[in-house]
Amino acid sequence: MPEITKARGYAIGEMQARTGVKIETIRYYERIELMPRPDRTAGGNRQYNEPQLKQLFFIKRSRELGFSIKEIRALLSMALENGFSCGEVYSMTTGHLASIRLKIASLKRLEAALSQMAEECHRGEMKECPILDTLFEIR
Repeated sequence: MPEITKARGYAIGEMQARTGVKIETIRYYERIELMPRPDRTAGGNRQYNEPQLKQLFFIKRSRELGFSIKEIRALLSMALENGFSCGEVYSMTTGHLASIRLKIASLKRLEAALSQMAEECHRGEMKECPILDTLFEIR
């Protein structure tokens, strides 16, 4: 249970302003225990400390890089418990990179297919539409 504190920390609004992470998202990270629950003021307001601010930046950057919550949880566990090797982090990162590369290849195929469909369209007032015809094709 968080303790009641008189020390000046960061209010949740300040955490949002500093990190760009929305308040509801910060609360969500607390609910799923990705972020530790902060101490509370006597008035019941959340008061985050410097390590929690750094942890929120870590989570935000990890999300921006496409890591899943499960992957972020593992990375945080490695970082906070100091029970890891750099090789483990490297392995996790390169595995994620391989996944991203597969997604990029898939998106490039999707782009090519849509581009070809658009090129075949005459954009006229005709009742025939090659884009719709392509979508109805049985393969």
